[in-house]
Amino acid sequence: EGLGQAKDYAKKLQIQYSYSTNGKEIYQVDMKTGKEEDILNFPTPEELWNKVFLDQNEWKEKFTTVPYEDIGGTKKMRYYQEIAVNNTLSAIAENKQRILLTLATGTGKTFIAFQIAWKLFQTRWNLKHDGVRQPRILFLADRNILADQAFNSFSPFPEDALVRINPLDIRKKGNVPTNGSVFFTIFQTFMSGTNNTSYYGDYPKDFFDFIIIDECHRGGANDEGNWRGILEYFSPAVQLGLTATPKRKDNVDTYKYFGEPVYIYSLKEGVNDGFLTPFKVKRIKTTIDDYIYTSDDQIIEGEVEEGKIYTEPDFNRTIEIKEREAKRVKVVLEEIKENEKTIIFCANQGHALLVRDLVNKLKKNPNPFYCVRVTAKDGARGDQYLREFQDNEKTIPTILTTSQKLSTGVDARNIRNIVLMRSINTMIEFKQIIGRGTRLFDGKEYFTILDFVDAYKHFSDPEWDGEPIDLTSEGK
Repeated sequence: EGLGQAKDYAKKLQIQYSYSTNGKEIYQVDMKTGKEEDILNFPTPEELWNKVFLDQNEWKEKFTTVPYEDIGGTKKMRYYQEIAVNNTLSAIAENKQRILLTLATGTGKTFIAFQIAWKLFQTRWNLKHDGVRQPRILFLADRNILADQAFNSFSPFPEDALVRINPLDIRKKGNVPTNGSVFFTIFQTFMSGTNNTSYYGDYPKDFFDFIIIDECHRGGANDEGNWRGILEYFSPAVQLGLTATPKRKDNVDTYKYFGEPVYIYSLKEGVNDGFLTPFKVKRIKTTIDDYIYTSDDQIIEGEVEEGKIYTEPDFNRTIEIKEREAKRVKVVLEEIKENEKTIIFCANQGHALLVRDLVNKLKKNPNPFYCVRVTAKDGARGDQYLREFQDNEKTIPTILTTSQKLSTGVDARNIRNIVLMRSINTMIEFKQIIGRGTRLFDGKEYFTILDFVDAYKHFSDPEWDGEPIDLTSEGK
């Protein structure tokens, strides 16, 4: 019984040797070779170290000597983060060029990336392996708020080591920044430029030693994606992809480009370990989930196709029925508590605007900013709303409406409800959206998915997500 438990722990922690004893006999298991045997004495720490790391190369040893950075004692590494960092550094030491980490949203992928970069920086690892020059590291995101979050997360680095690349500075100075060690930017900045040339082409192809691609499943590894050009241009660099989605038919290109992950940590594991918040699902059906035009109906604008059954993908794209949306908003406000932070995912930016206005018309809260829209169209104002929403000390804004912008990378720990008021097209998108609610917060025992579009029915994935702690269906 004890031996089985020891094996389970060793497998979870990715430890080579496991031991079990009854106080009289000692049993040793080599998890790598499968060899099991009785031994007379426990090995000393030095003996065990030599057994495990005897064949370690020079860079593995160097990486091991650099302690994890605890950011002034404020952050401790979790066991799975240590494994992710160690497996990545081992792959780098073994000269692997493409590396992938797959960890559920909310597990601290940016913190893992920071620790990897920290060890590379401290050991002066670079592509020449000379230990003389500190590495030049590029952190690539697809949204400014994600690049900014990462930049702030790397604060223990010397100030002059961190560089935030943005188009305005490049235009002012007339060239791309080259002085620094860790550079942060978004793909869109690198793909823009002057005279039909992209800014990334202003760097030599071997300028960066190590590139971190955040949310790499969002197109970076796709042959048809423009981002692929950046990755291929900087092909000499070791490239680390970070993703929150397991290998499924929707993201095979990502896994084809980077290869199999060096470590996987699922939402199910995170919930079971107590590092992520479990979820409830409420599937809500209404009497107006589909629509057929009748002669009694008033057409305010445009034309309607007689006899056609309009279904979820059509609403708020080819046809809009304001009363239908008002009904759904009313249901949402009945289901959630007034001060619970909530994100509502809408069909498009216009729909997000309509839902925002309906919430504010039907709400009980008197604050005019109770519900705001955060989409690409809202620019700096939307980013400010998002920052205020992420601030756990603030209760306003309470509800955000969005279409695509908030589906990834929003670090708001106190989200209590995710509302799906638009069709979800892929398993990847579904997992990304659900990931908005998984972060821990004091007093938050679960978060709730209010599903108007049957997304959970189509994209349920118990192997990765685990089972919801409650699944109900309601008719409204």
